[in-house]
Amino acid sequence: KARAMREMTPDDIRVRLSELREELFNLRFRNSMRQLDNPLKIREGRREIARLLTVLREKEGVKA
Repeated sequence: KARAMREMTPDDIRVRLSELREELFNLRFRNSMRQLDNPLKIREGRREIARLLTVLREKEGVKA
């Protein structure tokens, strides 16, 4: 997954991050209402966000 993310432009990564954050919000909301079929999707979403942030920081050259 990270290989495909590294091929994305920084703007594409930011767009995907906003989509994932919105999706994660919806997953958490559905989980609190006990309507989520697979709670592991929350973990997968968090990890994908972390991967995207890592790749974005690599591209921007920001040292944390």
